[in-house]
Amino acid sequence: MLSSNILQLGIKELRGLMRDPIMLVLIVFSFTGSVYMSATSSPETLSRATIGIVDEDQSPLSGRIATSFYEPYFLKPQFITAAEMDVRMDNGLDTFALDIPPNFQRDVLAGKSPSIQLNIDATRMSQAFTGGGYVQSIVSAEVSEYVNRYRADAAMPIDLNLRARFNPELNKGWFGAITSIINSITMLSIVLAGAALIREREHGTIEHLLVMPVTPLEIMISKVWSMGAVVLAASAFSLIVVAQWALEIPVAGSVFLFLVGTALLLFATTSLGIFLATVAGSMPQFGLLLMLVLLPLQVLSGGSTPRESMPEIIQTVMLAAPNTHFVILAQSVLFRGAGLDVVWPQLLMLMLIGTVFFMVALRRFRIFLR
Repeated sequence: MLSSNILQLGIKELRGLMRDPIMLVLIVFSFTGSVYMSATSSPETLSRATIGIVDEDQSPLSGRIATSFYEPYFLKPQFITAAEMDVRMDNGLDTFALDIPPNFQRDVLAGKSPSIQLNIDATRMSQAFTGGGYVQSIVSAEVSEYVNRYRADAAMPIDLNLRARFNPELNKGWFGAITSIINSITMLSIVLAGAALIREREHGTIEHLLVMPVTPLEIMISKVWSMGAVVLAASAFSLIVVAQWALEIPVAGSVFLFLVGTALLLFATTSLGIFLATVAGSMPQFGLLLMLVLLPLQVLSGGSTPRESMPEIIQTVMLAAPNTHFVILAQSVLFRGAGLDVVWPQLLMLMLIGTVFFMVALRRFRIFLR
């Protein structure tokens, strides 16, 4: 009887979700479009930056420099005049403006140290921060090759053999896609569980449940398993179809083990969503509480920034958050190919935290139904 009530109530929740087109669109976008954009956008690296070049020397050396900027770091340079340089930067057309002075080649061959002016639009912080170094390296390499008549790397006193493990291509898109999936799992599990309860109250169906032969435990378990099942299925689709097939991101470990960890995370986050819904009086209040909870969960869990770079007190406090352990598990399994013998502490912590969250939410839910 208990399992039958939980099953039927869960199916009712799924039917209610199917009648909510906005929520369905949010689920689809979060696990497809959002993951794709996180993988293909590179805000922290130099990518397709616009550059204008003022060539006042018109020499072979200045021509070599002007034609040495290639994609994907730079778009094709635009040759402009000195009068156009400030206007184009004021209008946001160029992120970089390189001014090669007259007699530049002559001064270089004469052993002088002529200066090249590089103007950078510093409002585009991510590209401006790294772009100056890229431009300097490119110009220095071209000048050195022209003067020496050959290109050679500078002699180093030691030989450093670099081996990038787990991400040999140093592709930030791999990390961005997995982080987006983790963030979507957290956000949607809290939103769906909380919205399901608030929808009951706003539609007046919560009173109908109270007169039925069901207990608060059955009602809560039904919301947890139904909303968790939706997010679990969506996350599996996103990882296999979007990340592995569409984006061609290699997964080193077991997808099944990752989904087991996802199920344990959902046990905690759906309980958290129900707890927040019992605290909030309406959907707008639930949204405000959601922002206060989601931001630290996503930013301080280690998904966006390594935990080691955070203050020690933050690292300690965030051990109480399920996301922290799930991020460790996901990165270990998907990138490093870790097995159960490595990630069992994270699975255990997710189970314990989920149990605590569920018991606290259930107690609050019973008070909410009175």
